[in-house]
Amino acid sequence: MARFTQAELEAARDRLLPDVVADGLRVLFCGINPGLLSAATGHHFARPGNRFWPVLHLSGFTPRRLDPAEQRELLSYGLGITNVVARATARADELSPEEYREGGRTLALKTARLRPQWLAVVGVTAYRAAFGDRKARVGPQERLIGDTRVWVLPNPSGLNAHWTARTMAEEYARLRVAAEDGARDVTADPSP
Repeated sequence: MARFTQAELEAARDRLLPDVVADGLRVLFCGINPGLLSAATGHHFARPGNRFWPVLHLSGFTPRRLDPAEQRELLSYGLGITNVVARATARADELSPEEYREGGRTLALKTARLRPQWLAVVGVTAYRAAFGDRKARVGPQERLIGDTRVWVLPNPSGLNAHWTARTMAEEYARLRVAAEDGARDVTADPSP
């Protein structure tokens, strides 16, 4: 990956990162918002310490670990990526409560239009803020957006240290099994 100066990263602030989406995906993963490196590279979850790509592979969603530059390959697996808030910031705490709420409304409209089987929001705090669900926990939610089920996954950021790559992969694998089975029973064995 190319190295960026601090000035180049700052120039990416507020830039929008295009979604990787298609109609009828099995799972639409939804990050909080793009970081500056993601906006600078044009690739979701681009920071080297972010565990999204390794966890996606460990959980069995992809047959190998993809590089952020290969993000469009996700579509061939019925997977996609979007964000709650589209604009890039250095840290998620730079987002306002209104941006989260507006992002939740926009995400609901996008989900209704694209009709994925599952919407997987990566980050319980972001999900709570975007959808006003203060009691949400990691796992499947009661909320439906049209026919789309919602699952909250642990945030793969390296800052989320109480979730290891292995424990995150176990939770992501629970979603994978539910998506593969098309099942309402989300207690199935998550072994990849």
